[in-house]
Amino acid sequence: MPTKRPTKKILILGLTGAGKGAVAFELAKRTGGQILSIDSMKVYRRMDIGTAKPPLNLRQQVTYHMIDVVEPWDAFSAGRFVAQARPLILDLEQRGIPLIAVGGTALYIKALLYGIFDGPPADPTVRGQLHQRARTKGLEVLYAEIARVDPQAASRIHPTDLRRITRALEVYALTGRPISSFQTQFDRQVDLADWAIVGLRRDRQDQAHRINARIKRMIENGLLEEVKGLLADPRGMSPQARSAIGYAEVIDHIEGRIDLERTIELIKRRTRRLAKAQRTWFKTFRFVQWLDVGADEPPDMTAQRILESTGLDQF
Repeated sequence: MPTKRPTKKILILGLTGAGKGAVAFELAKRTGGQILSIDSMKVYRRMDIGTAKPPLNLRQQVTYHMIDVVEPWDAFSAGRFVAQARPLILDLEQRGIPLIAVGGTALYIKALLYGIFDGPPADPTVRGQLHQRARTKGLEVLYAEIARVDPQAASRIHPTDLRRITRALEVYALTGRPISSFQTQFDRQVDLADWAIVGLRRDRQDQAHRINARIKRMIENGLLEEVKGLLADPRGMSPQARSAIGYAEVIDHIEGRIDLERTIELIKRRTRRLAKAQRTWFKTFRFVQWLDVGADEPPDMTAQRILESTGLDQF
């Protein structure tokens, strides 16, 4: 009996709004595969519009994993993501089902491929205090504190990255040690022979246009109403969920701190900053095959190019 060929795994990464989700869907359809979402916000139930989750009709055609796995009031982390995702990956491998992993949350991607550092679990009280400080004193004050206690970590964290800044300060507050001292596992090289890692790359002007169009659709599709519904739940939203781009700004609008026009502009600005931070993160990733995508290129064409360029068109 011939030996069964190992199932190949494809990872599609790229900046927010690059079109990763649509390409992953086409790849899953062509290969009979299933999709693993690597996104720190798509894990939350009822946070649909602002996180750009795939619509229900697509999720009825292809199996998705790690979407809608926790409630908005729950805390979530890279460690929890890896703990839940790895058994799913192993199960698909054992059943011979192709895996299409897709996402832009660089920390989760790195944790999945290279391991997670052995730091303390999230502390909602400490994290809530840090978020309050960020709101009242400004994020730049917290970033300056990171630069003082852990310059190595500060060199890798963007000054506007609220999540990573607060996590670094949280670890320091809980342990008295800089977060960089826990992160040696991220530098350990692993065997990626069974992964094909493809990065989607677009012209900067096209990327900016897609981000603006995406945010316009979110507002038109009811982002404000979605956030109002989340806030109406007496269980509330976790600090992580509240800080998500799109949600944080709309919450400020609903609570009367900024007008709608300012809200939309802030979402655009912070999304562009996120894309810039992602671009920096992904430069540190190894074994990525970058694929330039044209402004008018349909997702099915991009999917076919990926299959051909990676030698996986015989799936």
